[in-house]
Amino acid sequence: MAVEVRIPTILRQYTDGAKSVEGSGATLAELITDLESRHPGLKDRLVEGDALRRFVNVYLNDEDVRFLGGLQATVDDGDAVTVLPAVAGG
Repeated sequence: MAVEVRIPTILRQYTDGAKSVEGSGATLAELITDLESRHPGLKDRLVEGDALRRFVNVYLNDEDVRFLGGLQATVDDGDAVTVLPAVAGG
């Protein structure tokens, strides 16, 4: 079994239009690296240096990964990861 990653519309150009993709890894960082191997360009939109980009929100089973260890958050088979771009405005 793998981890389901839900992709926002703005990033679907990297997943050939797929709303969700599967990946694997023991941590969020490993999962993103795995996704990058099949969907080039996705990692650069999610990660800057050794942290998530400031305006990208990532949730692991509905919990903000920033409170779970960021890129070092542990992921398990069957987990769901949701990527959401931050929305600003007023």
